[in-house]
Amino acid sequence: MSSGQSLSRALLKLPLSMLVKGTTIPSNPIDDHGINLNKPIVYALPYRSSVDLLTLQAQIAQLGLPDLFTPIEINGKSFRRYVFISSRQTVMSNDHNVPNDSIALFSELLEQHKFDSELDVQVIPTSVLWGRKPGKESRKTPYLQAFNGPEKAIAVIKYGRDCLVRISPVVSLRYMADSHGTDASIAHKLARVARIHFSRQKLAASGPNLPNRQALFNRLMHSKAIIKAIEDTAKTKGIAEEKAREEAQAIMDEVAADFSYSMIKKGDRILGWLWNRIYQGLNINNASIVRKLAQDGHEIVYVPCHRSHMDYLLLSYVLYHEGMVPPHIAAGINLNFFPAGPIFRRGGAFFIRRSFKGNKLYSTIFREYLAELFSKGYSVEYFSEGGRSRTGRLLQAKTGMLAMTIQAMLRGLNRPVTLVPVYIGYEHVMEVSTYAKELKGKRKEKENAGLVLRTIRKLRNFGQGYVNFGEPIQLNQYLNEQAPDWTDDIDPMGNTKPQWINPIVNELANKVMTNINDAAATNALTLCATALLASRQRALSRDSLIRQVDCYLALLKNVPYSSTFTVPKETAEELVRHAESLDKFVIETDSMGDVVSLDRHQSILMTYYRNNIIHLFAIPSLIAQMLISQQKLNLKKIKANVALLYPFLKQELFLSIKDEQLDEITESYIEEIARLGLVTVDSRHNVAHRQDNIQTLMLLGRTITETLQRYAITLNLLSIDSNLNKGELEQKSQEIAQRLGRLHGINAPEFFDKGVFSSMLTSLKQQAYIDNEGNCDQDKSRLLAELLYSMLSPEVCLTIKESICQASEE
Repeated sequence: MSSGQSLSRALLKLPLSMLVKGTTIPSNPIDDHGINLNKPIVYALPYRSSVDLLTLQAQIAQLGLPDLFTPIEINGKSFRRYVFISSRQTVMSNDHNVPNDSIALFSELLEQHKFDSELDVQVIPTSVLWGRKPGKESRKTPYLQAFNGPEKAIAVIKYGRDCLVRISPVVSLRYMADSHGTDASIAHKLARVARIHFSRQKLAASGPNLPNRQALFNRLMHSKAIIKAIEDTAKTKGIAEEKAREEAQAIMDEVAADFSYSMIKKGDRILGWLWNRIYQGLNINNASIVRKLAQDGHEIVYVPCHRSHMDYLLLSYVLYHEGMVPPHIAAGINLNFFPAGPIFRRGGAFFIRRSFKGNKLYSTIFREYLAELFSKGYSVEYFSEGGRSRTGRLLQAKTGMLAMTIQAMLRGLNRPVTLVPVYIGYEHVMEVSTYAKELKGKRKEKENAGLVLRTIRKLRNFGQGYVNFGEPIQLNQYLNEQAPDWTDDIDPMGNTKPQWINPIVNELANKVMTNINDAAATNALTLCATALLASRQRALSRDSLIRQVDCYLALLKNVPYSSTFTVPKETAEELVRHAESLDKFVIETDSMGDVVSLDRHQSILMTYYRNNIIHLFAIPSLIAQMLISQQKLNLKKIKANVALLYPFLKQELFLSIKDEQLDEITESYIEEIARLGLVTVDSRHNVAHRQDNIQTLMLLGRTITETLQRYAITLNLLSIDSNLNKGELEQKSQEIAQRLGRLHGINAPEFFDKGVFSSMLTSLKQQAYIDNEGNCDQDKSRLLAELLYSMLSPEVCLTIKESICQASEE
């Protein structure tokens, strides 16, 4: 480094330290990217800039990475630790060629790999983004654009507090040398690939250029599909085409977002204050998967679960802080009230009516608008459940938006489309009390400004929040597998709706919900709620509660449910202590210690949090309940019983275990509960519960008993009266469940929800208990009914039998 460079950088450090506040993505690159600190590291930057170098130096110092001004020693030679992919732009010149000294350094480093077979230089692409404001469609600018001196000074002053440092995955020069050689042409190729990488990185962080809203409307009005819909509307309604065009314009104005970068920045500050006020921390997992998709040029569609109005705010906030563009969000028209509607619209929301039925003009415009978003490269977010879950379980997906997504692909999009399922979880859902009232029959209150103000006043400590990105579903690949000839139906005009689309969309919807559940986040409150609700009196001693949570943690860690779900790192005792701090439990002390319990009101609310994770314990709970009721069972019999009941659990709870893996998973769970000392397994594979640990096994088993009780109601109704049609069977099952709940103190709101009985009837048809004509296989149904009775308490079985007899006599 020359003395002049050293002096200029020394002079820059002080003002930069005051003006610049950088954010590094990812926040822990050493672990996220697998950086080996024992191997030589070289940083690659997109263009020559002392300001960028000093900003990067300050950030990597906090991350534990080597200082970029400290040379590296290789085979007795000293090399600079950073390279530039482009020259620095000046006021007088616009040179974007790769600097000769960088090419020379790349070449020399590659050359060293010829002489040292153990050498592996790690090149880390890094970029410093000054502001993330997207451009305008009217002003086309390259995404990889260097600033000259005055422009950089303005950028630092204007965007110094909005500086994003992106650290990309390592590029191994050992791999490059072994795969492509070490001559000078490889160094040039490496530089060209790096330029493309940095350009995509900037696009992923800032997003595509934003359209002028009126120009967007004008484009849509020239769509042949919308022109035809306007003509049809004019004929159908008997009005002038001009009047129909005005109606179309009004619909566009109602639907379309008005994305504003300044609103995103203001929202970021407000939401940052909000999360710090109400949450003790936000936990984000698997974001690197999504960053890679964005950087690889995928059209990303986020499909989160929907539990709270916080969901869309939280996801946009998280994506922004993970270095990605907040998506355009499909929001219910009920949220388009003043002042929230205009704010949401500028934050990326586009509004959707609850139903399109019978309104061809609206459905055409909405479909064309969605296709426009995809074609321009904007990421999109919609909630496939259609509305917020009132029970804490995932709802059956609505398929309309998924169908429109595939129809947009059939227009011939030139890049891959990927669905990203997202699990959003909380230790406190602000609407949970309202949900309980609505499930009891209270009318849903319409969203309005007064409701927002009342909600804000109630904001307090909500514990932890969780955003887990699930396994992405690449739609191009999915369609290649499910409908190999789908590309034959590509129609740029958007008029195609192939016959195969409906069944495939239904399967896709189920896969989306399954992948969301696969990414579940367990936390202190969900685990403690699961344990306390399994106790008949909704109370446990603190020691028993800790033991039960410890059992759950062992099952989750030692028999992992999926690759994307998360388990707390804290001990069971720490989790119980944290859950108690959320002020949802009643804690009483006697001479023998503390007793943790739920009052009647909190018992109902806690079912919501248990239901967030009940699917994670479905199989081990089922096994435990069999062993509690039978005391001893052969392993083969346990596997057979699990296989009989699994299809119903899979349909209702969106379980992801494949049928061919079920025996192996069942055996793994039995091995784990045996390791925990809850059961014994003898040489003949007989499994028996241990009396000294019966409470832990019993609490584990009771997690699934309410579900089994519902199944027993429906199966026994069906085996006694096979002439019941679908509607009658659902209604009678629901009535008996309500009665059972009252008599046995079952407070779970979903226990008598019509939707869960509908889901079961779907499974009964799929498993051939009922044929397409509605005829019941009596023998098959009776066998399953007997199995279910064998796992329930005698009092519950008696209540079900009496209720069925009374229902049959009516």
